[in-house]
Amino acid sequence: MPVRPTFPGVYIEEVPSGVRTIVGVATSIGAFIDYFARGPMNRAIQLFGFADFEREFGGLETQSEASYAIQQFFLNGGTEAFVIRAGNSFDAAGIDLQDDTPADSLRVFAGRLIKGVSVEDPGDWGNFIRLDVDYDTTDPAALFNLTVSEVSRSGTQPVLRTETFRNLTMTAGLPNSAVEMVNESSRMVQISSLGAGRPAQTGTISNALNSATLAATAPPFQFNAQLAGDSIRLVTLARAPAGATPAEILRDARGLLEAALRAVNTNDPRYTGAIVQLIGGRFRVLTGRAGDPSTTGSAFNPSITITFTEAGGSTAADLGLFGVTPNVQQYSLGGAAAGFQVNPVVGDNGNLPDANDIIGVRANKTGLFALEDVDNFNIFCIPRAANLTPPEPFNVYSAAEAYCLERRAFLIVDIPANVNSVQEMKDFLEANANLRNRNAAIYFPRLSIADPLNNFRLRNFAPSGTIAGLYARTDNDRGVWKAPAGIETLLRNVNELRYVLNDSENGALNPLGINCLRTFPITGTVSWGARTLDGADLQASEWKYLPVRRFALFLEESLYRGTKFAVFEPNDEPLWSQIRLNIGAFMQTLFRQGAFQGQTPREAYFVKCDKETTTQNDINLGIVNIHVGFAPLKPAEFVIIKISQIAGQIEV
Repeated sequence: MPVRPTFPGVYIEEVPSGVRTIVGVATSIGAFIDYFARGPMNRAIQLFGFADFEREFGGLETQSEASYAIQQFFLNGGTEAFVIRAGNSFDAAGIDLQDDTPADSLRVFAGRLIKGVSVEDPGDWGNFIRLDVDYDTTDPAALFNLTVSEVSRSGTQPVLRTETFRNLTMTAGLPNSAVEMVNESSRMVQISSLGAGRPAQTGTISNALNSATLAATAPPFQFNAQLAGDSIRLVTLARAPAGATPAEILRDARGLLEAALRAVNTNDPRYTGAIVQLIGGRFRVLTGRAGDPSTTGSAFNPSITITFTEAGGSTAADLGLFGVTPNVQQYSLGGAAAGFQVNPVVGDNGNLPDANDIIGVRANKTGLFALEDVDNFNIFCIPRAANLTPPEPFNVYSAAEAYCLERRAFLIVDIPANVNSVQEMKDFLEANANLRNRNAAIYFPRLSIADPLNNFRLRNFAPSGTIAGLYARTDNDRGVWKAPAGIETLLRNVNELRYVLNDSENGALNPLGINCLRTFPITGTVSWGARTLDGADLQASEWKYLPVRRFALFLEESLYRGTKFAVFEPNDEPLWSQIRLNIGAFMQTLFRQGAFQGQTPREAYFVKCDKETTTQNDINLGIVNIHVGFAPLKPAEFVIIKISQIAGQIEV
């Protein structure tokens, strides 16, 4: 706003310069879709490394071609990717918890919060989630703690990860509301309220203990303990120290009971690992969590219970252990209904995705259309598509190419596993000639990579994930205008190629727009082609070369985002000059980085926006026209050296 002078003096006024810096967009953000062991369905999850993929989707999975492709993407230079889990007939593990009335309390299912929405995380992995509930809180009469653990599939109960939520209340709207705290923070489960009562504690809970009665009763105390499926064990508590007060006896009784339980069978980890807590004047007894599979029946069972009964003629009833219904040691998502858990839903991995699952529905943002929620991606890989039954691969790749054209992204098409010769490669492309597209590329042959899930035996893999990582590495090292091919493009973590090409065979495939992967002595396995699927010689396309097309996509997306400032600005020379200034500065920066042909900016690019490009009729229609031209760098695909002999020296 202009300064209005009202008194003699110096006034400072900031005048806009019109400079709006255009920033180049990222060029190597990967996108993958397939079946995975875990993860939310039809949601694009952003990852920045393979460790993120392991946390979000469970890591490598034998039936998931893309899980290996994602590993190869990050190994070969990729730094960011969006991953979508597809499939059908999945179920998320769940269970309903009850209070000790019993009445319904909480519904718990495997899932997480994504963009403010509770989303299921289906699959059999959820069957290995365990829940612990206890009342060891600041208010044992009203609050509860919830511990969520994922255990291994071995049955020996090692905890893979755990989350603990303390001092929860069932009252909605409070800062420690169970539903809000768990749903906002947990990476494993989501919960919903079914009633007002808090869930019953896991483990066997005693009646209220009476320390005065304990002090007046002559120890030692004896009673029976029995684990489900085991014989009755006699438990003897040692005599309390002479002169102990009632409070001291009550405090010491916890340790005495724990020691006594562990002593009844020193060969059974369920007894030797027994834990006794004193919470709010009651005992909470849990059996051992460790199991020994080599000992019959000793592996931990979360639904196991421990019961106490009176030994004849004893005064053990004073401990308050009798007349209580014991609960399971842990609640188990997907486990059988037992104790205060009901209505189990078993987690199920469902079916591998078919063409319909991968393509999805745009209106529902399923399948590849889950990328609708992604701001920007550049390299799309669908390795599973190549393994589908024809004509499904064609249908998937056709839909993916159309979507990549719309989103200014690039698709890497994979060939089926049974295409293992030059002639088979020609036949495949001829049969799928309609896949030729300026925003796609194809590579031959497939790769052999050691499979860590199969004792590192070599496995036949699609190359798209490896090549996508190579694109990212080349973009980072040299720029998107550099062809991702040549002796510098070593394919990492590739043991060998499924077919070894010679120069003549390479020469037969290259004119068809098929990029070859080659292995050379010393150099190793590299990419030896840089053409789009529109790059067959007979097509004479201006988008023949992969780096030219990808660089054009980079320019289009960068200028699309960088010129939004012009929308609703007055459509006249001041705006046009700003556009020329800002786009020109962006193009000049690229010129100085070596992105264009030509020795001068005039030879390399031009930016035109004036009354010649935008007529009065355009102005009346609210249109401003900007013409941007550039001279792309094209790869030196054929290096020809001419050698001749010098016949002799002729003096002049």
